[in-house]
Amino acid sequence: MGDLAVGARSGQDGPEEQRPAEPVSPAAEDAGPTESDSGAPGLSGSGSGSSGTGDETSEDDEPGHKPRKQRSFWKELPLLIGIALVLALLIKTFLVQAFSIPSDSMQHTLEQGDRVLVDKLTPWFGSEPERGEVVVFHDPADWLAGEPTIEPNPVQRVLGWIGLMPSANEKDLIKRVIGVGGDTIECNGTGPLKVNGQPLNEPYVYAGNTPCSVDDQGGQFKVTVPTGKIWVMGDHRQNSLDSRYHQEDKNQGFVPVDNVVGRAIVVAWPPTRWDTLPVPDTFDQNLSAAAPGALGLVGAVPLVLWRRRRTVGRTTPPITVGNSGVPGSGTAG
Repeated sequence: MGDLAVGARSGQDGPEEQRPAEPVSPAAEDAGPTESDSGAPGLSGSGSGSSGTGDETSEDDEPGHKPRKQRSFWKELPLLIGIALVLALLIKTFLVQAFSIPSDSMQHTLEQGDRVLVDKLTPWFGSEPERGEVVVFHDPADWLAGEPTIEPNPVQRVLGWIGLMPSANEKDLIKRVIGVGGDTIECNGTGPLKVNGQPLNEPYVYAGNTPCSVDDQGGQFKVTVPTGKIWVMGDHRQNSLDSRYHQEDKNQGFVPVDNVVGRAIVVAWPPTRWDTLPVPDTFDQNLSAAAPGALGLVGAVPLVLWRRRRTVGRTTPPITVGNSGVPGSGTAG
C-alpha cells in the first residue's frame, strides 16, 4: 500500500524507487532555517519569510522605471536670472537705489563719479527730510535745463531700469537740506549761514569756500520755508546752483517734499571712498523755528506783571489809535 501511494503522488505508473535519506550534519541543524524556510538569506528568525519572495524592490529597481535626472544648471539659469531681476526691481522701487554724482557741487562730501545708495523705504512710512540730510530729489523746476545728458547703451538702460546702475533718464539732483517748513534761513556777507537766527558751524563746506556767497544773483538772502517744502544747498557753496539761484522759479527756489526720492546714506563706490553720510553735529542744536518765540514769551511775562504792578492806582491817559507803543511813548515804562 505504501508503494502505491508514493507512485500516485509522483505521477508514475510503476512503483517509485525509494532512496535512502541523506544524513544531516550537526552543523546544518544548528544553522537555523535556510533561504527557502525564512525567505531572507542570512537573517534567521526575521519573521519576513512568510511572504515567500523575500526580496523588497523599490520603484527605481522595477523593470522599465527610469530614475529621475537632475535638471542641468543651464536649464535653471534663466529662472535664477528672472528671480534676481524681479528682486532687484523690487529693491530699487521700495528699498534702496544707486545714484551717480555728476558734478562737483557737493565736494568734498561727494566727488564726481561717486555712487551713493539712497534709502527709499522710510518715505513710504511718512518720514520727511530733516535738516542736515543729503537727499536726492527730482528736478523741481528745470534746474537741469541745458545740462548735457549721456545717452546710455541698451545694456545700461536695462541695468538702470532694474536699479543695478544709475538711470540716465531720471532728472535728479543731490543737495544738503538746510531748512524745512517754517524755518527762516539767511545769509549776510560771507556768513555764517543762519537757521532761525542760529549760526551754523559747517565743517563740510568745501575748503576755501565761504558759507555764504557774496553776489547779487541770490547768494545774499533771507527766506522762510513754506510747509511741505525744503531749502537745499550744495557743500561746494561757490560752485552749486541750488535753492539760492532758483528763487525766480515757480517754487521760489524751494523743493517740494513730494519730489524727494530719499536720503543718501552711504558712498558705495569706489571702494576707496566707502563712507556713511550722517547728519552733521551742527544740526543737533535747537534750531526749531518756535524756539525764539517761546523764549520771547517767557521773557515777556515778568515784564508785563511788573508793568501792571507799577500802574496800579495810577491814573494814565488812555492809549489812542495813533500811539505806536514804542519806547518813549509813556507806555513802555
